[in-house]
Amino acid sequence: MFPDRLKALRKGRGLTLNQLAKALNQLSTTVNDKQNTGPQIGSWERGINTPSYLEVLKLASFFEVSMDFLVGRNYQELDLADIFAMNTQLTLEGHLLTFAERQAVYGLLKSYLRGRHPQKPQAPLNEQNELTLPLDK
Repeated sequence: MFPDRLKALRKGRGLTLNQLAKALNQLSTTVNDKQNTGPQIGSWERGINTPSYLEVLKLASFFEVSMDFLVGRNYQELDLADIFAMNTQLTLEGHLLTFAERQAVYGLLKSYLRGRHPQKPQAPLNEQNELTLPLDK
């Protein structure tokens, strides 16, 4: 999956292997970074070699995609609570949601779903406000 996505992203930007290598070399963040080359990236696209974690991070930054997307991880299910809890910025149709707007939207979604799918009543608590558990015999 990674080779296909890398190639599609590169071609989508109209870049040659050497042009992408040059762009990645400009993103270098540490002194120990090795220079990228066109043949190196070509070997990644053909699945001959696998880039390091740092190289995948540079590619994801350059193409402005997540590392999960780049390596082919597809989420079959996402919990919206997790998305709202993340520290990432959320936008809706180009509007950046403020913290207050995030809370309001999350609250609206929860209220809507509670109304559509009422929760089952929870087990009653005993008189001491403790959960009563059956004893094994």
